[in-house]
Amino acid sequence: MGLLGKGILAFWHDVAPGGDAEFNQWHIREHIPERLGVPGFLRCRRYVTVSQGPTYFYFYETETVETLASSPYLARLNDPTPWTRRVLPLFKDNIRTACSVTQSLGRGIGGCVATLRLGPLAGREEELRGWLTGTTLPALIGRPGIVGAHLCEADLPATRVPTEERKLRPQEDAVARWVVLVDGTDRDALETACRDHLSPEALARRGAAGDITLGVYRLVYCLAR
Repeated sequence: MGLLGKGILAFWHDVAPGGDAEFNQWHIREHIPERLGVPGFLRCRRYVTVSQGPTYFYFYETETVETLASSPYLARLNDPTPWTRRVLPLFKDNIRTACSVTQSLGRGIGGCVATLRLGPLAGREEELRGWLTGTTLPALIGRPGIVGAHLCEADLPATRVPTEERKLRPQEDAVARWVVLVDGTDRDALETACRDHLSPEALARRGAAGDITLGVYRLVYCLAR
């Protein structure tokens, strides 16, 4: 079993200086349980960086990407709690994307995840998608220490729905076009596998645009409904 559903909501961000303690308490004590109370939300995995890039990465697995534009979810987004109203203005460098799951391979959850934000050049979408799903992600699953490999593609209408919570974040959210997630047992296994199979040079040859960003994160919390 790979990802639990056919949609994910992926979020990378930093927190303003001095705000990490409150963010961490709010996120685990209130926010994640609140989200998992919305119909169609199945599980949240929360990570912290061990490389470069935004400090925090987490994603929600949902039944479908349509869950992320559903009436129950939008009702929650448009009625933020007092604690949410205090915390969201602390967010910095936000990247938030609702995605449909194109391919999900593997079983279980590793202790680390590599996140690769990328996108295809115009006219080369099918070439890049076919190479990732037909060759690269299956090859990654065979590597030592790799337990999952997933390709997710942005759904812009679901991502860009205007809500009260969105207004509370001080910056406009950036969007990742495609997201590759590689689940592994440790950082070394992930970095080696990504270097061998997902280098910028290999991706460019298969039609990826130049804005490729790789981060490695360790798991700190996971909750399923």
